[in-house]
Amino acid sequence: MDVAELVDELTIICGADGVVSDAAARRTYESDGLLQYKVQPGAVVLPTTTEQVSRVVALCYRHEIPWVARGSGTGLSGGALPVSDGVLIVLSRMRRILEVDLVNQRVVLEPGVTNKEISLAVAPAHFYPPDPSSQIVCSIGGNIAENSGGLHCFKYGFTTNYVTGLEIVLPDGRVVELGGKEMDAPGYDLIGAFVGSEGTLGIATRITLRIVPLPQTVRTLIAYFEGVGPAGQTVSDIVADGALPGAIEMMDNAAIGACEEATHVGLPVDAGAALIVELDGPEAECEARFSGVVDICERNGATDVRVAADEAERELIWKARKAAFAAMGRLAPNYYVQDGVIPRTRLGEVLERIASLGREYDLVVANVFHAGDGNLHPLVCYDGSVPGEAKRAEECAGLILQACLDAGGSITGEHGVGIDKKRFMTGMFSDDDLAVFQRLRCSFDPEQRANPGKVMPTPRLCGEIPGPYRQHPLEAAGIAERV
Repeated sequence: MDVAELVDELTIICGADGVVSDAAARRTYESDGLLQYKVQPGAVVLPTTTEQVSRVVALCYRHEIPWVARGSGTGLSGGALPVSDGVLIVLSRMRRILEVDLVNQRVVLEPGVTNKEISLAVAPAHFYPPDPSSQIVCSIGGNIAENSGGLHCFKYGFTTNYVTGLEIVLPDGRVVELGGKEMDAPGYDLIGAFVGSEGTLGIATRITLRIVPLPQTVRTLIAYFEGVGPAGQTVSDIVADGALPGAIEMMDNAAIGACEEATHVGLPVDAGAALIVELDGPEAECEARFSGVVDICERNGATDVRVAADEAERELIWKARKAAFAAMGRLAPNYYVQDGVIPRTRLGEVLERIASLGREYDLVVANVFHAGDGNLHPLVCYDGSVPGEAKRAEECAGLILQACLDAGGSITGEHGVGIDKKRFMTGMFSDDDLAVFQRLRCSFDPEQRANPGKVMPTPRLCGEIPGPYRQHPLEAAGIAERV
């Protein structure tokens, strides 16, 4: 059945203002934050309740129509890329905070609530630690899909460390509950399997999160170095000294220049690298550790160390860092962002490899990243109007990921695999590993209509046995074909 034939039924479920079927209007949803991939969805729905989501998914299931869930559309791996013959289920209207339980340190909400709104809802005594740079616009549903991290992930962990309960619409439309307010429910950790599954196992429509008390003291500094080498050594020395920063971020010269031009906060544009270190916790411990961090920066040749005197100065430091992705427009009309992870001790080596690739491809590569856990975000800048330059940028970005794998790292730290990086999965996982992933996916979605074409490197039918070709029974019956 063609998706266009479902528009009337979708309208009955979501209302006339909850369905987008006009071709021009559907173009609004043709990509997520990774603009290199674009597909116009067959239809777009904007449900407001779990019941509506369930009915839409059940309708797609009955008519064998694929679907993709989307939040704010800020993802950077093509994870919310629509399919042309499917339905895009946009959850941005489901943005109620249903319960704030400060006594038990829990908050219950819908998937369209933005990351920043969570901390505002539980302030001033508590906060929600995972904070991607896009936290003012990215939504918690997308954070769960990608297992997002952010500036505080080194000390506080990722999204998966804070989800205690989920209401999920399964790929056949059934609604199930996983967990609740308790920290660790008995049985299999299905919440752990769902978080980071990139929309391939179902749709979270109600979420219970753990929140934590605001630390007593926060101290922040920004140190400048002649290059990324001594800045990287400083990161290793700080951790080896026993400090556990709430955040530890690095920017190279290209990123510093772009951020200063965009924000005018006073960053020295001639600095080779900037290191932002933030300690938080009990006042006595924080103060004692902070002086040690300053000493380590100076011993490693910091040309300047600026300590935030108050909250206003601290906000200026973070304003520059969080503006990094948007500021890349100062360097080039387009950029290709990557999200590789490396061992912290290999920072200098891999950053030099990235610089070498930039020279080889004649492209500016700016680096801004979570230095504490080695989560790199190299931004390969290019001009899409120049023939062949976009292709060169994509090739360069791919080789950067390979460099991360060669260093013993990962192809993603928080952006997910999506469609952009699935071809690299075989470089990180064996066939047996991928077969296990596939069996898990098929246990939730045997028809594979939930966010099809994402994560797994090659299409594979559920029940297909890895290894030499064997005709699947569905192929023999003419129901499915191998791609």
